[in-house]
Amino acid sequence: MKKSLIRPCVVGLGYVGLPLFLKLQNKISTVGYDISDTRVKELKFFLDVNGEFKKKDLVLKKKSLITSDKNLLKFCNFFIVAVPTPISKKNIPDLSHLKKSCEIIGKVIVKNSIVFFESTVYPGVTENFCGRLLEKKSGLKLGVDFFVGYSPERINPGDKKHSIGKVVKIVSATNNNTLKVAKKIYKKVANKILTNKNIKEAESAKVIENIQRDLNIGLMNEVYKVCVNSKINFSNVIKLASTKWNFLKFDPGLVGGHCLPVDPYYFSNFAEKKGIKTEVILSGRKINNSMYLYMYNKIIKDIKNLKLNIKKSRILVLGLTYKKNVSDIRNSFALKLYRLLKKKIKYLEACDPFLTKKNIKNIKVLHNFNIDDYELILNFVNHDLFKNKILKIKKTNKKYLNLF
Repeated sequence: MKKSLIRPCVVGLGYVGLPLFLKLQNKISTVGYDISDTRVKELKFFLDVNGEFKKKDLVLKKKSLITSDKNLLKFCNFFIVAVPTPISKKNIPDLSHLKKSCEIIGKVIVKNSIVFFESTVYPGVTENFCGRLLEKKSGLKLGVDFFVGYSPERINPGDKKHSIGKVVKIVSATNNNTLKVAKKIYKKVANKILTNKNIKEAESAKVIENIQRDLNIGLMNEVYKVCVNSKINFSNVIKLASTKWNFLKFDPGLVGGHCLPVDPYYFSNFAEKKGIKTEVILSGRKINNSMYLYMYNKIIKDIKNLKLNIKKSRILVLGLTYKKNVSDIRNSFALKLYRLLKKKIKYLEACDPFLTKKNIKNIKVLHNFNIDDYELILNFVNHDLFKNKILKIKKTNKKYLNLF
């Protein structure tokens, strides 16, 4: 495939695919495809409901286009798939979005097409699951007529410091020419490219990056619980421990989002299929999944200690997203905690300026609030937009509790 003949397409315009498409279209004509007509229509009207990009960022360049028309994909020969790979209610990897994408792409790929995947998967999915599906739908032979590769996404919503152009981009393929072409494409979006000829290694790297972080936060959550129950100042404990040169500082918290609550299950499920019973990989997730229940009991106890009437007091929660400064509520334990408290506290309200009626249901979310309207304010998610209000609250006698 000659450089001048590369016609890329990004499949899936969510938190991962959209920044990739926008970066890529600055250098080469690119098709952005999403199965959702609504998402495509919004982007054409310069609206990103995820709140990651402003109107000026969404202007199309270089004869690029955004579409939900599958027929337009036949003009492309280099596909980058960035669709969700969640888990089921039983914590089993859900590859249905990946399957649907492969079925769509399989009907349009031609000889020498290349398909790269960025979604979280377990080792072997790119070649054995996606590759075989593409073969079945296209009638072409994997490794002979078309080629696949894997480049683990490293998108961190709300993080401008580690944007797609600033991180190391791993590009993996078993075929030398595929690797060469993919490197040319990914160099248009990232400054640092690391090539690797074993796809399973790249797939494994993706999940263990997040498993490691999940375990470390899980450890801090457990230490936090011990300290609170023993009336030991957790913050001072960490401050003292941090004076050692090789101490790794992690903060406790409600660990939600699209990666950490998912990736451990993908790798553990893979290990199980290989006959290996994992003991450490899911231990952090077990703690982190239950942390919101611990915080629920702690908050109820704190309210009683503050001598507030749980049935009559007006209480406000700040922040419902899975982390600060984003509108993402995927696997948000702040939201789960709020729903649980709402069953117990009659006059409980929530404020989150990042949320709209479109991305949260059955909850009336305030975008602003009056401090004097509430007896207690609980800070769940420390959005920067709350800073001035919190400073005001601390200058008054208003009862205020930070989650951690």
